[in-house]
Amino acid sequence: MSFETVSVVGLGYIGLPTAVMFASRKKRVIGLDVNQHAVDTINRGEIHIVEPELDILVHAAVTEGFLRATTVAEAADAFLIAVPTPFKKDSGAIPEPDLSYIQAAATAIAPVLKRGDLVILESTSPVGATEQLAGWLAESRPDLSFPQSAGSNADVNVAHCPERVLPGHVVRELVENDRVIGGMSTKCSERAVELYKCFVKGECVVTNARTAEMAKLTENSCRDVEIAFANELSIICDKLDIDVWELIALANRHPRINILKPGPGVGGHCIAVDPWFIVSKTPDEARVIKTARAVNDAKPEWVVEKIKTLLTDCLLKNPTMHMHDVEIVLYGLAFKADIDDLRESPSVEIAKAVSEFHIGPIYAVEPNVTVLPKTLAKNVSLRDLSDINLNRGIHIILVDHKQFKTMEFKRSLVNAFVLDTRGLLK
Repeated sequence: MSFETVSVVGLGYIGLPTAVMFASRKKRVIGLDVNQHAVDTINRGEIHIVEPELDILVHAAVTEGFLRATTVAEAADAFLIAVPTPFKKDSGAIPEPDLSYIQAAATAIAPVLKRGDLVILESTSPVGATEQLAGWLAESRPDLSFPQSAGSNADVNVAHCPERVLPGHVVRELVENDRVIGGMSTKCSERAVELYKCFVKGECVVTNARTAEMAKLTENSCRDVEIAFANELSIICDKLDIDVWELIALANRHPRINILKPGPGVGGHCIAVDPWFIVSKTPDEARVIKTARAVNDAKPEWVVEKIKTLLTDCLLKNPTMHMHDVEIVLYGLAFKADIDDLRESPSVEIAKAVSEFHIGPIYAVEPNVTVLPKTLAKNVSLRDLSDINLNRGIHIILVDHKQFKTMEFKRSLVNAFVLDTRGLLK
């Protein structure tokens, strides 16, 4: 059975680019989202997120009539769910996954499901989430059969296919990267492969749903452990008065060593969240993964303490100054370079902490956003790089945006009070 109409549930950083990929292959795509602003923006042929090339593709897809957004679910041949899967706030020492968005998506699409449909969960999820999704759909539609009871003979096929793209390169990687396809039955996997092969040039590798879920969690947990090693190394080197950037460069000359760059912490909706999905399921066994999370979660606090020390040094060197005279400039709020995504960003956490102890001016230079989050809006001012006096105050480099990589910018900070968490000045 061919897929003429595809519904993408969740039009965020993954859902919208995925919807555009199908639309670019002349599929009729219905984007579903609860955010009316996002829906209206997309229907104008515009985008509400920052991602290279996406604006051109969305405009073309909407203009040509292949992409339309709505807040109400409509019938389709395939449904791709790409909604957030955060962890529950204040859920204890080990955060618990929050599957309420997936459940809401299931509730939304269940009434329009029909025999022969395919439902794919793209949201990064804890092991067992795809089966839970199928369970919610079965409860809402007892008139249809699902793979947990009917296997390959089910009326509706269900599979898991996690996204594995890099923000800033999503459009290219959606097409070129391999995809892991985890169907709840052989037929579920086959139909999911058929759908993705519409635009995916990489290999579609088939496994079961649980392994597909675990594959994405494993990828991000591995990355988290590697970053934790680099972050821990930076703290050790600071205590031993060793240049961590030089040390890593030397160590990486070994043919089998590739230490990552340290930073102010770990952010984003994947690496900062996904390892907890493994820990929550197997808390006694996931010891290294849990420790890595602790190391990376503690790094922003370490950065804040370094900022306090820098502020003290600045005041001691300028005895006529008072704390309210000292400007603190924070470069970058996104969780990684050259994107606008502030989710779980350690830089935002650091900015909030600075605003709680510093009574002087605090400026944030974040070229990819136009409005600060509410937690910062009261005490932090958003400024353009051109408005910053680089010859005074304290300068904290948190994100290595391309705007901060120019030689002019680096030279201007040579004699300033600087904390460079990304090694840009090296």
